[in-house]
Amino acid sequence: MKPGRNDPCPCGSGKKYKRCCMNSVSKQHAEMFDDVEQIIAMNPNLTLDELNVITQSRMHERNQRPIDDFCGLSSTQMSNWLYAPFKELSLVTISTPDDLSVSPVMRYLDIILDEAMQNEGSFKATSKGNLPARLVKQASDILPEFAVAQYETEVSISEFAGSNEDKFNALHYARVLAEIAGIIYRRSGRYHVKKTAQKQYQSQGLHAFFKPMLEAAVSQYNWGYLDFFEQDVDLRTFWLFMLWRLQIHASVERLIDEVVIAFPDLLRQVGPDDYHTPTRLLSVMIESRFIERFLQFWGFVTMDPKRFNHGEYLPRIVQIQPLLKHTFQFNTGV
Repeated sequence: MKPGRNDPCPCGSGKKYKRCCMNSVSKQHAEMFDDVEQIIAMNPNLTLDELNVITQSRMHERNQRPIDDFCGLSSTQMSNWLYAPFKELSLVTISTPDDLSVSPVMRYLDIILDEAMQNEGSFKATSKGNLPARLVKQASDILPEFAVAQYETEVSISEFAGSNEDKFNALHYARVLAEIAGIIYRRSGRYHVKKTAQKQYQSQGLHAFFKPMLEAAVSQYNWGYLDFFEQDVDLRTFWLFMLWRLQIHASVERLIDEVVIAFPDLLRQVGPDDYHTPTRLLSVMIESRFIERFLQFWGFVTMDPKRFNHGEYLPRIVQIQPLLKHTFQFNTGV
């Protein structure tokens, strides 16, 4: 039997269902049904057509109403961010920054494209299908130019350097994105730049590929590709909401709280394990997949990997980089 809004939540939190696992969309539906019942009780002679008009008006009004659980966004605004195609996102302007030199992903793409263009549009892959060692070295050598370099004390375990592509996650990520975005492809042991991409590169330079690469990253790339979490949780759906919140307060702890409040079903998808609560697992997953291997790979933020100082836990704070502000301008009115 489905619990009522004021019943104890079946998750065992001790909170009322409406304050815990009953998500905001369900609350809206329940409140709408209550409204309809009141309208009928107060106006028993309404025709069905009249009732439909009043109901649609009330529903539109509710859908535009700010929701506390969504940090002030309405359900209509949130629905757009969760489900609209990349080119149809509202309340945010996504621009291509003038300076892409501070973005690891875009710099790595530039190295790949430049190598191909110097060799009539293609170059030889390794026997494993990876990028050749000379490209890996070029990509490793530019690490000091990135903001994240301040935290890279052990290059041997760095995400931004390596002796080959298998040991260089950020470069591998960039190459995979370029393939997903339809910029390059591998055939007969060689990497080729598509003819259309060659023309774009010659006429517009690297800037031509910023948005296609970004769209591939948030809509097609598998965020769990480089980790070993058993849980099948797709965080891409929430990427813009999480980005908006981080840009405002830069606190990972606050971000996790906001995500849990807005999308409580995520905790059920994550589930506990033998060592961590669902909230803790979700936090680790968001740090790994969203902050470290999306935002940092792109050069949008940096975050100190150090978690303790003299035994004291350090707040998880990201440093917002200019590239993020140049790329995303939010107009939520919140």
